[in-house]
Amino acid sequence: MAGPGLFELNAVVAVATHRSFRKAAADLGMSASALSHAIAALEQRLGVRLFNRTTRSVSLSEAGEQFLGRVRPALREIAEAMDSVNAFRNTPAGTLRLNTSDGAAILVMPMILAFLARYPDMQVDLITEGRFVDIVADGFDAGIRTADAVPQDMIAVPCTGALRFVLAGSPGYFERHPRPLSPADLPSHVCIRTRIPGGGVHYNWDFEKHGEAVEFEPRGPLSLDNHHLMIEAALGGIGLIWITEGFAAPHISDGRLVQVLADWTPAWPGLALYYPGHRHVPAGLRAFVALVREMHKAA
Repeated sequence: MAGPGLFELNAVVAVATHRSFRKAAADLGMSASALSHAIAALEQRLGVRLFNRTTRSVSLSEAGEQFLGRVRPALREIAEAMDSVNAFRNTPAGTLRLNTSDGAAILVMPMILAFLARYPDMQVDLITEGRFVDIVADGFDAGIRTADAVPQDMIAVPCTGALRFVLAGSPGYFERHPRPLSPADLPSHVCIRTRIPGGGVHYNWDFEKHGEAVEFEPRGPLSLDNHHLMIEAALGGIGLIWITEGFAAPHISDGRLVQVLADWTPAWPGLALYYPGHRHVPAGLRAFVALVREMHKAA
């Protein structure tokens, strides 16, 4: 019996990571049906079922857990061996897999574009999601989050300066509602809530002034997990939004949004690129780290 190829092994890892054939197929750049057939063919050749499938979920079988435990480290060794060849190239080549949030992606996109321009043999696979993931377990080279959210066992490289959230609404909204003078006025306002992806939990709004901290739980008819949709909703006069300054600034400057409680919105830690320090650092990631340091220092 011929042994499984690298494609099949990577397919097993992808399905195990995403717990979904559809998401794993998108990650691998193929159709879900083709991936399902490939896994089924591998299971038939091995004579064991690697995954338990229902119409609603995918999970590893006991045999699959053992198989993955041996395969994942082996694939990592192979990837590191292939990457070591990059040391003999003038410029790195390969794929850099990054995980970040929707909002952070906009802020670091200039760095990614500069990286691709400098290293044309590199590719960047950027995944944006609100939930915080284990970048090692999910197969990412690095993550980008606010500096205070980086796990302590990771190496962190600053990407941006401090970030500031703003509270804003449209002029039309404030024609119908008085402008709040303090967080105590917010319960009477309509709020556009930010939903944490993967559940019904929403982010609270944090204010601070002269050492007094206030955490407000927003209430309103609309919950969103996309910054651009939040801006559109606020521009439409639905309610107030609590959003990163960079997203709201252009609309505030042209008068389509009005900022309120500016003296209650302090700066928060900026973004940081982070990656595990105990693993081999691929050449592409080393080059990206160097560029991030360079651009952050020049900013």
